Amino acid sequence: MVVDDQPVVRAGFAAILDAEPDLTVVGTAADGAAALDLAARTDPDVVLMDIRMPGMDGLTATARLTGVPDSPKVLVLTTFDLDEYVYQALRAGASGYLLKDADPADLIAAVRAVAAGDGTLAPPVLRRLIEAFAIGRVAPAVVPPEGAPEGLTPREAQVLTLVARGLSNTEIGVELSIATGTVKTYINGLFAKLGVRDRVQATIRAYDLGLVRPRS
Repeated sequence: MVVDDQPVVRAGFAAILDAEPDLTVVGTAADGAAALDLAARTDPDVVLMDIRMPGMDGLTATARLTGVPDSPKVLVLTTFDLDEYVYQALRAGASGYLLKDADPADLIAAVRAVAAGDGTLAPPVLRRLIEAFAIGRVAPAVVPPEGAPEGLTPREAQVLTLVARGLSNTEIGVELSIATGTVKTYINGLFAKLGVRDRVQATIRAYDLGLVRPRS
């Protein structure tokens, strides 16, 4: 589903995505309120969401969309390369953040990645987000008592920490001397316990829980 207040932009993104054999655009909406209504009727897997729109903005709509069970993944697509929007979008539950000047191939790849449960961030956004964590500008929201983060087992906490460090399932398996399939089972369990949908959201929770800290 494509959500943008500009008709030409909406139609352009929809045409790019609908031309792919494995992607189908189930509908488009011009604002957040219309997006919520359309999502309830069409049950999309991925919502491509603009931020600045009249009426209900994209951040509010994202929080509403992702705040229910079996929610769609949201990929925020915007002209605005602003840190505060990135943080708000990810906190609202977005699985990715892409700029509107991205190449069509990057847009298509991002939609597929988000649909598969992975997160994606535009390279300049990712670079600044990492820098922000590194210098401590993005502080953990909540740090529970050490040793009992969200009821995770010690092994689950290890896996979550490695996910937050950016390791793949294979690399985590090598690090912990366990099978890749076992790593996938742990990650699926982590997603369920933490109420997250992808690795980007899991990484944010790792910072929130204090498992990963700036410069660690």
